Amino acid sequence: MSTLYGLLVVLHLVGWAIVLGGCLVTLRRSELPKGALHGALTALVTGVVMVGLRSAEVGDLTPPDNAKVGVKLLVALVVTGLVWYGARRPEKVTRGLVGAVLGLTLVNVVVAVLWR
Repeated sequence: MSTLYGLLVVLHLVGWAIVLGGCLVTLRRSELPKGALHGALTALVTGVVMVGLRSAEVGDLTPPDNAKVGVKLLVALVVTGLVWYGARRPEKVTRGLVGAVLGLTLVNVVVAVLWR
């Protein structure tokens, strides 16, 4: 089970890397990167599955901190919503929207790493 959990962590990090790296590249052009929606959805789904596995206490996994999970889920939902909006209406994408996606993605990473 730890191998499955490890693979989910890798997919989760790859999803956020797609969003973060893509937004860094397109920040000056007022457009969202092509794969941002897929990256955000990948990160969101794998995060939910990882929390489910940890909540079930499968194998040697410890239960998650529900407050941390709640904050990360809220931020991930907002990022996914913003990216979805930008993908549906590309003419409405501004540098502020791309910056918001970038900043909230960084907030999610900081919460994941620094919240103990």
